[in-house]
Amino acid sequence: MDGIFLRLGLIGKDVSKSDSERIHTFILRELGVDCAYERLSVAQEDFDSVMRRLLGDFDGFNVTIPYKRDVMGYLNEVTGDALACGAVNTVVGKTLCGYNTDGVGFMTMLFANGVDVRGKKVLVLGGGGSGRSTAVALKKHGAQVFIYQRRKDKLQEVCAELGVQAAESAILGGFHILVNCTGVGMHDTVGISPVSKEAFKGAEMAVDLIYQPRESAFLALAKSQGIRTLNGEAMLFYQAYFADCLYLGRAASDDEAIALYQKFIDE
Repeated sequence: MDGIFLRLGLIGKDVSKSDSERIHTFILRELGVDCAYERLSVAQEDFDSVMRRLLGDFDGFNVTIPYKRDVMGYLNEVTGDALACGAVNTVVGKTLCGYNTDGVGFMTMLFANGVDVRGKKVLVLGGGGSGRSTAVALKKHGAQVFIYQRRKDKLQEVCAELGVQAAESAILGGFHILVNCTGVGMHDTVGISPVSKEAFKGAEMAVDLIYQPRESAFLALAKSQGIRTLNGEAMLFYQAYFADCLYLGRAASDDEAIALYQKFIDE
């Protein structure tokens, strides 16, 4: 793919600490493609004007908190997992088509770490874009999925839409795996866990999509209860790899993704 140059970006409320630029640049370089990658931290009132710039000037872009649903109204089509979970994290500029690679990135991370979710009771904390994509992916791979969020009206709506169960409480325990998709524990909530230690009763694993800090308060609390932990650093890489394959129109491979991640962390 020599000679290809892509102009890419990331839009979110605060992406100042995101590793996306470094990750996408690395992946595309390994695939023989040059790129320029711009991080765009955008307030809600500026979202429309920045979106129009992205749609007009960029070959593709990624979307993160809190705009994974807002972006859908600007696109010609939403497909695949993005349609199933109602959240977009990847937009291909040429077609203005929205995709979601969070779910496949999450499952590739679990697969690479030897985690099998089939038949497991999994509690997903948070029903936003990341929670939705995680829940859909877990359900697709045979997990019994429960979602918890504080707003009960929104909780019932999300669960009905995704075909998963609502958890009435996050502190009763009884789940094999807990996944934090809330964003609590990063930025101005560093040091705060979305649940107390009671939530980990009977659990065997805790996963946090947060990767900065590397050990969130949620994971530290789980570790203190003797539970295996995993942060979202690898997921960020894997979802970026699958997004880059969409930009390039090339087939993706779990084995290639895992090999590239190993090379990335070795460097």
